[in-house]
Amino acid sequence: MIVAFPGIQALDVVGPFEVFVGARQVMESERPDEPPAYDVRVVSSSGAPVRSESGLSIGTDPLPDPASFVDASSDEHQIDTVLVAGGFGVQEARADDELVDWLRRVVPTTRRLGTVCTGTFLAAQAGLLDGRCVTTHWARAEQLADEFPALDVDPDPIFTRSGDVWTSAGVTAGIDMALAMVEDDLGTEVAQTVARWLVMFLRRPGGQTQFAAPVWMPRAERSSVRSVQQAIEDDPAADHRIAVLAARAAMSPRHFSRVFTDEVGEAPGQYVERIRVEAARRQLEDTTDTVAVVARRCGFGTAETMRRSFLRRLGVPPDHYRRRFGSAA
Repeated sequence: MIVAFPGIQALDVVGPFEVFVGARQVMESERPDEPPAYDVRVVSSSGAPVRSESGLSIGTDPLPDPASFVDASSDEHQIDTVLVAGGFGVQEARADDELVDWLRRVVPTTRRLGTVCTGTFLAAQAGLLDGRCVTTHWARAEQLADEFPALDVDPDPIFTRSGDVWTSAGVTAGIDMALAMVEDDLGTEVAQTVARWLVMFLRRPGGQTQFAAPVWMPRAERSSVRSVQQAIEDDPAADHRIAVLAARAAMSPRHFSRVFTDEVGEAPGQYVERIRVEAARRQLEDTTDTVAVVARRCGFGTAETMRRSFLRRLGVPPDHYRRRFGSAA
Protein backbone atom coordinates (compact mmCIF):
# COMPACT_ATOMS: atom_id res chain seq x y z
CA MET A 1 0.00 0.00 0.00
CA ILE A 2 1.51 3.32 -1.13
CA VAL A 3 0.54 6.40 0.87
CA ALA A 4 0.11 9.58 -1.16
CA PHE A 5 -0.93 13.18 -0.44
CA PRO A 6 -1.30 16.45 -2.38
CA GLY A 7 2.10 17.72 -3.47
CA ILE A 8 3.75 14.30 -3.72
CA GLN A 9 6.70 13.64 -6.01
CA ALA A 10 4.97 11.56 -8.69
CA LEU A 11 7.92 9.23 -9.26
CA ASP A 12 8.00 8.38 -5.55
CA VAL A 13 4.65 6.69 -6.16
CA VAL A 14 4.82 5.55 -9.77
CA GLY A 15 8.37 4.13 -9.60
CA PRO A 16 7.79 1.61 -6.78
CA PHE A 17 4.28 0.91 -8.10
CA GLU A 18 5.71 -0.22 -11.46
CA VAL A 19 8.36 -2.37 -9.76
CA PHE A 20 5.83 -4.30 -7.68
CA VAL A 21 3.38 -4.66 -10.57
CA GLY A 22 6.24 -5.78 -12.80
CA ALA A 23 7.22 -8.42 -10.25
CA ARG A 24 3.61 -9.62 -10.10
CA GLN A 25 3.55 -9.97 -13.90
CA VAL A 26 6.80 -11.93 -13.89
CA MET A 27 5.43 -14.31 -11.27
CA GLU A 28 2.12 -14.69 -13.12
CA SER A 29 3.95 -15.67 -16.32
CA GLU A 30 6.25 -18.13 -14.55
CA ARG A 31 3.88 -19.51 -11.90
CA PRO A 32 0.32 -18.94 -13.16
CA ASP A 33 -1.24 -21.27 -10.58
CA GLU A 34 0.01 -19.27 -7.58
CA PRO A 35 -1.83 -16.29 -6.02
CA PRO A 36 -0.70 -12.84 -7.22
CA ALA A 37 2.61 -11.83 -5.64
CA TYR A 38 1.46 -8.26 -4.96
CA ASP A 39 -1.80 -6.34 -4.89
CA VAL A 40 -0.63 -2.72 -5.06
CA ARG A 41 -2.89 0.16 -4.04
CA VAL A 42 -2.36 3.89 -3.66
CA VAL A 43 -4.24 5.49 -0.77
CA SER A 44 -4.75 8.99 0.63
CA SER A 45 -6.77 10.75 3.30
CA SER A 46 -9.36 11.95 0.80
CA GLY A 47 -9.50 8.88 -1.39
CA ALA A 48 -9.65 11.27 -4.35
CA PRO A 49 -7.00 11.90 -7.02
CA VAL A 50 -4.03 13.79 -5.59
CA ARG A 51 -2.13 16.35 -7.60
CA SER A 52 1.63 15.88 -7.58
CA GLU A 53 4.13 18.72 -7.27
CA SER A 54 4.63 18.57 -11.04
CA GLY A 55 0.88 18.76 -11.75
CA LEU A 56 0.27 15.08 -12.53
CA SER A 57 -2.91 13.73 -10.91
CA ILE A 58 -2.77 10.23 -9.43
CA GLY A 59 -5.88 8.29 -8.48
CA THR A 60 -6.10 7.02 -4.90
CA ASP A 61 -8.35 4.92 -2.68
CA PRO A 62 -9.44 5.99 0.83
CA LEU A 63 -7.32 4.96 3.80
CA PRO A 64 -8.63 1.58 5.00
CA ASP A 65 -10.21 1.48 8.44
CA PRO A 66 -7.51 0.60 11.02
CA ALA A 67 -10.15 -1.06 13.21
CA SER A 68 -10.48 -3.85 10.66
CA PHE A 69 -6.83 -4.89 10.89
CA VAL A 70 -5.57 -7.92 12.71
CA ASP A 71 -3.72 -7.58 16.00
CA ALA A 72 -0.05 -6.56 15.75
CA SER A 73 0.98 -9.76 17.55
CA SER A 74 -0.50 -11.94 14.81
CA ASP A 75 1.66 -13.50 12.11
CA GLU A 76 -0.96 -12.58 9.51
CA HIS A 77 -1.13 -9.14 7.95
CA GLN A 78 -4.00 -7.62 6.01
CA ILE A 79 -1.50 -5.05 4.77
CA ASP A 80 1.94 -6.48 4.07
CA THR A 81 3.86 -3.28 3.27
CA VAL A 82 3.19 0.42 3.79
CA LEU A 83 5.24 2.67 1.54
CA VAL A 84 5.19 6.42 2.29
CA ALA A 85 5.95 8.70 -0.65
CA GLY A 86 7.62 12.12 -0.38
CA GLY A 87 7.38 15.48 -2.11
CA PHE A 88 7.08 19.20 -1.49
CA GLY A 89 3.66 18.63 0.09
CA VAL A 90 5.10 16.61 2.96
CA GLN A 91 4.95 19.55 5.38
CA GLU A 92 1.19 19.83 4.91
CA ALA A 93 0.88 16.05 5.12
CA ARG A 94 2.67 16.11 8.49
CA ALA A 95 -0.09 18.43 9.72
CA ASP A 96 -2.79 16.01 8.53
CA ASP A 97 -3.75 14.46 11.88
CA GLU A 98 -5.92 11.81 10.25
CA LEU A 99 -3.06 10.60 8.05
CA VAL A 100 -0.44 10.68 10.82
CA ASP A 101 -2.76 8.83 13.21
CA TRP A 102 -3.56 6.25 10.52
CA LEU A 103 0.14 5.54 10.03
CA ARG A 104 0.68 5.34 13.79
CA ARG A 105 -2.11 2.78 14.18
CA VAL A 106 -1.61 0.75 10.99
CA VAL A 107 2.15 0.33 10.55
CA PRO A 108 2.61 -1.83 13.71
CA THR A 109 0.19 -4.34 12.17
CA THR A 110 2.14 -4.64 8.92
CA ARG A 111 5.19 -6.68 8.02
CA ARG A 112 7.21 -3.83 6.56
CA LEU A 113 7.42 -0.03 6.39
CA GLY A 114 9.18 1.85 3.60
CA THR A 115 9.67 5.54 2.93
CA VAL A 116 10.75 7.30 -0.25
CA CYS A 117 12.65 10.60 -0.17
CA THR A 118 10.98 13.06 2.23
CA GLY A 119 8.35 10.47 3.10
CA THR A 120 10.81 9.78 5.92
CA PHE A 121 9.64 13.03 7.55
CA LEU A 122 6.03 11.83 7.57
CA ALA A 123 6.92 8.45 9.08
CA ALA A 124 9.11 10.20 11.66
CA GLN A 125 6.22 12.54 12.51
CA ALA A 126 4.19 9.45 13.35
CA GLY A 127 6.97 8.24 15.66
CA LEU A 128 7.71 5.15 13.58
CA LEU A 129 11.46 5.63 13.05
CA ASP A 130 12.90 6.40 16.49
CA GLY A 131 16.19 4.61 17.08
CA ARG A 132 16.45 3.51 13.45
CA CYS A 133 19.21 4.18 10.93
CA VAL A 134 17.45 6.02 8.09
CA THR A 135 18.16 8.04 4.99
CA THR A 136 16.36 10.62 2.85
CA HIS A 137 17.20 12.94 -0.04
CA TRP A 138 20.73 14.28 0.44
CA ALA A 139 19.45 17.87 0.40
CA ARG A 140 17.08 17.23 3.33
CA ALA A 141 19.21 14.92 5.50
CA GLU A 142 20.52 17.66 7.79
CA GLN A 143 17.00 19.00 8.36
CA LEU A 144 15.75 15.49 9.18
CA ALA A 145 18.52 14.98 11.74
CA ASP A 146 17.83 18.39 13.32
CA GLU A 147 14.06 17.88 13.60
CA PHE A 148 14.20 14.27 14.76
CA PRO A 149 17.28 13.72 16.94
CA ALA A 150 16.10 10.21 17.89
CA LEU A 151 16.89 9.10 14.33
CA ASP A 152 20.31 7.99 13.11
CA VAL A 153 20.40 9.80 9.75
CA ASP A 154 22.90 8.65 7.13
CA PRO A 155 22.80 10.99 4.09
CA ASP A 156 24.77 8.78 1.69
CA PRO A 157 22.99 5.44 1.04
CA ILE A 158 20.59 5.02 -1.87
CA PHE A 159 18.43 3.12 0.62
CA THR A 160 18.78 1.64 4.09
CA ARG A 161 17.21 -1.26 5.93
CA SER A 162 16.86 -1.29 9.69
CA GLY A 163 14.92 -4.40 10.64
CA ASP A 164 11.45 -4.11 9.15
CA VAL A 165 11.93 -0.41 8.27
CA TRP A 166 13.29 0.57 4.86
CA THR A 167 14.08 4.16 3.87
CA SER A 168 15.35 5.51 0.56
CA ALA A 169 16.92 8.61 -0.89
CA GLY A 170 15.22 10.93 -3.35
CA VAL A 171 12.96 10.22 -6.30
CA THR A 172 14.44 7.34 -8.36
CA ALA A 173 15.94 5.77 -5.22
CA GLY A 174 12.45 4.52 -4.39
CA ILE A 175 12.79 2.23 -7.40
CA ASP A 176 16.09 0.87 -6.08
CA MET A 177 14.47 0.19 -2.71
CA ALA A 178 11.43 -1.46 -4.28
CA LEU A 179 13.68 -3.74 -6.35
CA ALA A 180 15.54 -4.71 -3.16
CA MET A 181 12.20 -5.51 -1.48
CA VAL A 182 11.22 -7.70 -4.44
CA GLU A 183 14.57 -9.46 -4.26
CA ASP A 184 14.02 -10.04 -0.54
CA ASP A 185 10.51 -11.40 -1.17
CA LEU A 186 10.81 -13.33 -4.43
CA GLY A 187 14.52 -13.83 -5.08
CA THR A 188 17.25 -12.29 -7.19
CA GLU A 189 16.10 -13.75 -10.50
CA VAL A 190 12.68 -12.09 -10.35
CA ALA A 191 14.14 -8.77 -9.20
CA GLN A 192 16.79 -8.90 -11.93
CA THR A 193 14.14 -9.53 -14.56
CA VAL A 194 12.15 -6.51 -13.41
CA ALA A 195 15.31 -4.38 -13.36
CA ARG A 196 16.14 -5.41 -16.92
CA TRP A 197 12.67 -4.40 -18.11
CA LEU A 198 13.12 -1.04 -16.40
CA VAL A 199 16.62 -0.72 -17.91
CA MET A 200 18.12 -0.26 -14.45
CA PHE A 201 20.85 -1.62 -12.24
CA LEU A 202 19.52 -4.14 -9.74
CA ARG A 203 22.07 -2.66 -7.33
CA ARG A 204 23.12 0.84 -8.23
CA PRO A 205 26.84 1.37 -7.52
CA GLY A 206 27.85 4.13 -5.13
CA GLY A 207 25.79 6.29 -2.81
CA GLN A 208 23.95 9.61 -2.94
CA THR A 209 27.13 11.63 -2.54
CA GLN A 210 28.01 11.16 -6.21
CA PHE A 211 24.80 13.02 -7.14
CA ALA A 212 24.90 15.69 -4.45
CA ALA A 213 25.93 19.25 -5.14
CA PRO A 214 29.17 20.34 -3.44
CA VAL A 215 28.55 20.95 0.25
CA TRP A 216 29.30 24.41 1.58
CA MET A 217 31.92 24.04 4.27
CA PRO A 218 31.76 26.07 7.50
CA ARG A 219 34.31 28.83 7.79
CA ALA A 220 36.61 28.89 10.79
CA GLU A 221 36.27 31.70 13.31
CA ARG A 222 40.01 32.41 13.44
CA SER A 223 41.27 34.38 10.49
CA SER A 224 44.50 32.36 10.41
CA VAL A 225 42.54 29.12 9.95
CA ARG A 226 40.23 30.75 7.39
CA SER A 227 43.27 31.76 5.38
CA VAL A 228 44.40 28.15 5.36
CA GLN A 229 40.98 27.04 4.09
CA GLN A 230 41.14 29.64 1.35
CA ALA A 231 44.65 28.57 0.34
CA ILE A 232 43.53 24.93 0.02
CA GLU A 233 40.50 25.89 -2.06
CA ASP A 234 42.46 28.28 -4.30
CA ASP A 235 45.11 25.70 -5.16
CA PRO A 236 44.12 22.10 -4.34
CA ALA A 237 47.30 20.76 -5.95
CA ALA A 238 49.69 22.70 -3.72
CA ASP A 239 51.66 21.19 -0.84
CA HIS A 240 49.06 20.90 1.93
CA ARG A 241 50.83 18.68 4.42
CA ILE A 242 49.99 19.41 8.06
CA ALA A 243 53.36 21.01 8.76
CA VAL A 244 52.97 23.38 5.81
CA LEU A 245 49.40 24.34 6.74
CA ALA A 246 50.35 24.81 10.40
CA ALA A 247 53.20 27.12 9.45
CA ARG A 248 50.81 29.20 7.35
CA ALA A 249 48.57 29.56 10.42
CA ALA A 250 51.59 30.26 12.68
CA MET A 251 50.77 27.31 14.94
CA SER A 252 52.41 24.06 15.92
CA PRO A 253 51.16 21.08 13.86
CA ARG A 254 49.41 19.49 16.86
CA HIS A 255 47.71 22.72 17.95
CA PHE A 256 46.75 23.56 14.36
CA SER A 257 45.16 20.14 13.80
CA ARG A 258 43.10 20.48 16.98
CA VAL A 259 41.95 24.04 16.24
CA PHE A 260 41.17 23.30 12.58
CA THR A 261 39.11 20.23 13.46
CA ASP A 262 37.19 22.08 16.17
CA GLU A 263 36.34 25.06 13.97
CA VAL A 264 35.82 23.41 10.58
CA GLY A 265 34.32 20.10 11.65
CA GLU A 266 36.85 17.72 10.13
CA ALA A 267 40.60 17.16 10.25
CA PRO A 268 42.87 19.11 7.89
CA GLY A 269 43.79 16.03 5.86
CA GLN A 270 40.12 15.16 5.36
CA TYR A 271 39.36 18.73 4.33
CA VAL A 272 42.17 18.70 1.77
CA GLU A 273 40.87 15.43 0.32
CA ARG A 274 37.33 16.81 0.14
CA ILE A 275 38.45 19.92 -1.74
CA ARG A 276 40.58 17.87 -4.13
CA VAL A 277 37.72 15.47 -4.85
CA GLU A 278 35.39 18.38 -5.60
CA ALA A 279 37.98 19.94 -7.91
CA ALA A 280 38.46 16.61 -9.69
CA ARG A 281 34.70 16.12 -10.03
CA ARG A 282 34.38 19.41 -11.89
CA GLN A 283 37.24 18.54 -14.24
CA LEU A 284 35.91 15.06 -14.94
CA GLU A 285 32.54 16.60 -15.77
CA ASP A 286 33.81 19.48 -17.92
CA THR A 287 37.01 18.28 -19.62
CA THR A 288 38.26 15.33 -21.65
CA ASP A 289 41.63 15.23 -19.88
CA THR A 290 42.70 11.78 -18.77
CA VAL A 291 42.13 10.63 -15.20
CA ALA A 292 45.90 10.69 -14.64
CA VAL A 293 46.15 14.32 -15.76
CA VAL A 294 43.20 15.34 -13.58
CA ALA A 295 44.74 13.50 -10.63
CA ARG A 296 48.03 15.40 -10.94
CA ARG A 297 46.32 18.74 -11.52
CA CYS A 298 44.12 18.35 -8.43
CA GLY A 299 46.90 17.29 -6.08
CA PHE A 300 46.40 13.53 -5.86
CA GLY A 301 49.70 12.75 -7.52
CA THR A 302 48.60 9.49 -9.11
CA ALA A 303 45.41 8.15 -10.64
CA GLU A 304 45.38 5.33 -8.07
CA THR A 305 45.42 7.78 -5.16
CA MET A 306 42.52 9.66 -6.72
CA ARG A 307 40.64 6.42 -7.31
CA ARG A 308 40.91 5.49 -3.63
CA SER A 309 39.69 8.95 -2.59
CA PHE A 310 36.73 8.76 -4.98
CA LEU A 311 35.77 5.33 -3.68
CA ARG A 312 36.03 6.57 -0.11
CA ARG A 313 34.07 9.79 -0.73
CA LEU A 314 31.67 8.94 -3.55
CA GLY A 315 31.54 5.15 -3.69
CA VAL A 316 32.52 5.03 -7.39
CA PRO A 317 35.88 5.28 -9.20
CA PRO A 318 36.67 8.38 -11.31
CA ASP A 319 36.11 6.72 -14.70
CA HIS A 320 32.63 5.56 -13.66
CA TYR A 321 31.87 9.04 -12.34
CA ARG A 322 32.86 10.61 -15.66
CA ARG A 323 30.71 8.20 -17.68
CA ARG A 324 27.68 9.21 -15.63
CA PHE A 325 28.19 12.93 -15.26
CA GLY A 326 30.72 14.05 -17.88
CA SER A 327 29.36 16.69 -20.24
CA ALA A 328 32.48 17.38 -22.34
CA ALA A 329 32.35 16.12 -25.91
